[in-house]
Amino acid sequence: MAALSKPHRRIGEMLVEQHIITEDQLKIALTEQKKNYEKLGKILINLGFVSEAVIRDLMSQSLGLSRVDLSKLVVDHEAIRLVPKTLAYRYTIVPISFNKTANLLSVAMADVFNVLAIDQLVAALGGTITIEPVMAGEVEIVSAIDNWYGFDLSIDGILNEIETGEVDYQSLAVSGNEYSQPLVRLVDALLSDAVKRSASDIHFEPEKGFLRVRYRIDGVLQQIRSLHKNYWSAISVRLKVMSGLNIAETRVPQDGRISLTLAGRDIDFRVSVQPTVYGENIVLRILDSQKGILSLKQLGLIEDDLTALKLMIARPEGVILITGPTGSGKTTTLYSLLKHLNTEERNIMTLEDPVEYVLGQVRQTAVNEAVKLDFATGIRSMMRQDPDIILVGEIRDLETAEMAFRASMTGHQVYSTLHTNSAIGAIPRLLDIGILADILAENIIGIIGQRLVRKLCPACKQAYLPNEMHRMLLNLTSNQEITLYGTTGCEQCDQRGYKGRTALMEIFRIDESLQDVIAHRSTTYDIKQHARQKGFRSLAQDGIRRVLEGITTLEEISRVVDLTSNLKSKVFP
Repeated sequence: MAALSKPHRRIGEMLVEQHIITEDQLKIALTEQKKNYEKLGKILINLGFVSEAVIRDLMSQSLGLSRVDLSKLVVDHEAIRLVPKTLAYRYTIVPISFNKTANLLSVAMADVFNVLAIDQLVAALGGTITIEPVMAGEVEIVSAIDNWYGFDLSIDGILNEIETGEVDYQSLAVSGNEYSQPLVRLVDALLSDAVKRSASDIHFEPEKGFLRVRYRIDGVLQQIRSLHKNYWSAISVRLKVMSGLNIAETRVPQDGRISLTLAGRDIDFRVSVQPTVYGENIVLRILDSQKGILSLKQLGLIEDDLTALKLMIARPEGVILITGPTGSGKTTTLYSLLKHLNTEERNIMTLEDPVEYVLGQVRQTAVNEAVKLDFATGIRSMMRQDPDIILVGEIRDLETAEMAFRASMTGHQVYSTLHTNSAIGAIPRLLDIGILADILAENIIGIIGQRLVRKLCPACKQAYLPNEMHRMLLNLTSNQEITLYGTTGCEQCDQRGYKGRTALMEIFRIDESLQDVIAHRSTTYDIKQHARQKGFRSLAQDGIRRVLEGITTLEEISRVVDLTSNLKSKVFP
């Protein structure tokens, strides 16, 4: 026992140092420990001096281990199915997520150093699955075992249970053993399923006689389930309870947020409720910061464009814009740039509608029309907060645009988005809004045009030789030998042929010569010609590069950018 007492005393000292317990409380706990030789943490919990969550967080922090709050965790039925209940009880462990691709099972344990429990679990699973221990409280684990085992957690099993049994709709809005209510498990299972399939949105759409459930995967909506309309009342109540919305209000739109732990990581859902003819339509935007925020190298730019981007963000003041339609990944790229710039030496402040990903060390504010906090007034307020970098969610009008450029003129770097079809198209758009040409030319650093395209599934993509039309679209000569790839479909991509998305980008960096062209209000054509002389590559050219590299298909590129200019010059001379 002497070997174990040292870390216990260290935990006690840490609790005292952080003013969580007093010296007297520590002495009482140590006296109790001498009587029964229990762990100090457990004694402190039993005495009521600290909560189990505090001990769990402190232990994981001091040991550098991952921790999980099981009360916010959505169950992974595949993980639960792998571990017998008797084994879970014997070693006080509970499986929380299973990654099929990596063959990795994450298991919550009260004692992450229990090598015997891990060895027994590996043996029970046939020795083929890797175990990842995650720290959780003992009481939490026992409660989770009681709740999660004994109930069907798969979508099909839950639906069968609902169809053959009675549903207590009132219990959805009150606390208790939630997992005894199948509709609670159904909502959790749908959220978990959507995250596992890498969906970006979940749509619950009531129709006259049924409820349609669709996921947006890789930018395309896919119907997943059709449920009887009788289930919708209970499902909508459950979603509202989870997101803190008014369950009694069904006539006005509502917005909320859900924070859960899914597939072993923290996931946020932005919830939007919209009244429709057949009931409330609910859409959940899945915000997974682990997947959403990329490094600059992960953006997939060629070396010249990456260098141009780095030169743009190295400027101490000026405006950088990202353009593209809704759903083109503008916000994700903005966050990637902020992540690269986020250091202790810089004060970064954002004004967003709403805040999607929370970034450490960045001061983030959501616009709020109820208190008259819009983009323009928000920028004005942030200017008094001594910022180095300001992010404005979107430039929508002249007032916001003027405030953004005024911030850049006073020595700040300003990032924002604008809805235009191309990077160069942002120039006439800003002039049309009312920004003066000389102010625009002097203060704009650069513009990034962006689109998202689906990537071919690497497991099933199939090679083929391009025909004459393909050669025209891709600007290939007749003697160029090239292999293209098309979709097939397999189990790994759910027979879609595509898996994941990547961004097409055009980097329009403004140098002194381009400033002169813009200041003289040149036409878009003249600006484009001048930019090409400087090495500007369009979205279409970046798309062609991705096709030739075998990353995506010609059909997918044609879906988001216009390649017909290459075709017209040859077919219609």
